[in-house]
Amino acid sequence: MREDMKRSFRGKIVINIAIGAVISLIVSFVLIYNMGAISDALMWIGGKDGLINPSNVQQVAMGLITAVGIGVFVLVFFLFQYNQSAYVKDIANAMKRISGGDLSVKVPVLGDDELSYMAAALNALTEDLRMLIERERASEKSKNELITNVAHDLRTPLTSILGYLELLCADTKKLDDDVRLQYTTIARDKAKRLQQLIEELFGLTKMSYGRMAVHLSKIDIAKLMEQMIDEFYPVFEDKKLECIYHSDVNSLIIDADGDLIARLFENLINNATKYGADGKQLRVNVRYGGGEYVTIAVTNFGHIIPEKELPFIFDKFYRVEQSRATTTGGTGLGLAIVKTIVDLHGGSIEVESDLENGTTFTVRLRLHITEEEQLFFQGEHNDELGNLPAAES
Repeated sequence: MREDMKRSFRGKIVINIAIGAVISLIVSFVLIYNMGAISDALMWIGGKDGLINPSNVQQVAMGLITAVGIGVFVLVFFLFQYNQSAYVKDIANAMKRISGGDLSVKVPVLGDDELSYMAAALNALTEDLRMLIERERASEKSKNELITNVAHDLRTPLTSILGYLELLCADTKKLDDDVRLQYTTIARDKAKRLQQLIEELFGLTKMSYGRMAVHLSKIDIAKLMEQMIDEFYPVFEDKKLECIYHSDVNSLIIDADGDLIARLFENLINNATKYGADGKQLRVNVRYGGGEYVTIAVTNFGHIIPEKELPFIFDKFYRVEQSRATTTGGTGLGLAIVKTIVDLHGGSIEVESDLENGTTFTVRLRLHITEEEQLFFQGEHNDELGNLPAAES
């Protein structure tokens, strides 16, 4: 395509030269045809004063005709090339403005020659630069928000731990055993909360930067989900939740990292029990109707996630306002880890939330993944690190 444009650009120059030459020749032939009249005019103008020798009048006339022909050619060629010269000037001015930092410049793409190719390439380059700068600004903003949120989430339990430890150390004689046990228990729970946050931060960082090895093996996703439901039984009893589990298949083998997949659904079920306790029911469905993917859905009927917040539910440290006001203790990293694990397995995750159907997280996992494909998913995940969605509802 670019070679075609080059030929078109050169072709236009050749055509302009040809047109200028033809017009110049026509003018010259007309003047030559009127050579006698031109010679007489020259003799009348210059013969009186002896400026022109009568014997050389024809040579002077031919010289004049040649000069006029050349002048006509130059004028016609310039007129035909004027638009392209102006176009080159527009491109040059646009480049100067872009180099000065003005990325709003757009050069109109005229024609289909090399100049239009340059204009289109310049526009594409400007747009790429603008998007890169916007991503950098968004990344800087995200980094600042991340630092603020991490500092806040680390400081909150740490402040409680220090406060209760100071109470315990201030005057132990004034504290009876029950109060001392209460303070110690609170400090321990806050320490566990702090430990959980640090571990999740560390785990998310390792996965996001590709430092966590993914060990693919054959796992039975249906059996794994049954096992996880059994392990969560005490939690369901404590939260007074009824868990309904259904699977279309008794057994289904997939290629995955068993530990990471277990962590994925542990986070989802734990998330559903924390924020869905008011709904009294939790559903886990494994669906497989043939094909390349298996679908696992985790549904709770507790608080509904507002529609305006759904696009941000996978952002790092994002929590809906109602969860911030409760004592659920979410770190805002549970779904970050879920999304990262799904990405590393080449799958997808979606969330829907409404009063009629509750809040459903739907995970689609591939049945078969080669080592090469897994490395590709991991590399693709790392390339998009700055845009990775993540968070807990």
